[in-house]
Amino acid sequence: MIRPTIFVVALGLQTAAAVAQTTTPTPAPAPAQTAPSTSAAAAAKSGLAKSGLTLEKFEARRENAFMRADTDNDSKVSLAEWTAFQTERKAKGDPAKSFARMDTNKDGFLDKAELDALLAKRFARLDKNRDGVLSADERPGHKTAPNQEQ
Repeated sequence: MIRPTIFVVALGLQTAAAVAQTTTPTPAPAPAQTAPSTSAAAAAKSGLAKSGLTLEKFEARRENAFMRADTDNDSKVSLAEWTAFQTERKAKGDPAKSFARMDTNKDGFLDKAELDALLAKRFARLDKNRDGVLSADERPGHKTAPNQEQ
């Protein structure tokens, strides 16, 4: 009695193994490869960069203007240079106060590190939608921008 049962079980196992081998499910096709989101974001950002102002461009423009104040070409701006520059530009406000605010290390000079920190802070404040690009309406002086001082 045991022999026929073993035979039936063995036959059943063999049949199940044969069926499993012939009907192995085909793996689901891999989802279509899409471009990484970073390249999509980069493409979108490059499109935005054309119509807006990135932090790098913002810093470059401002640095060029700022360094015109460095009349002795020592890569830093003294209070006297800053005052002369602000007077020439007919800037509003007290140059000594703005200089003191920007001179974060209180060494009596404005250098590139202080300028970069100031510009990054200003850029972040102006970039209302936090996309890393200043659109025309986010820039002061644009007709749709809120009236604020730079």
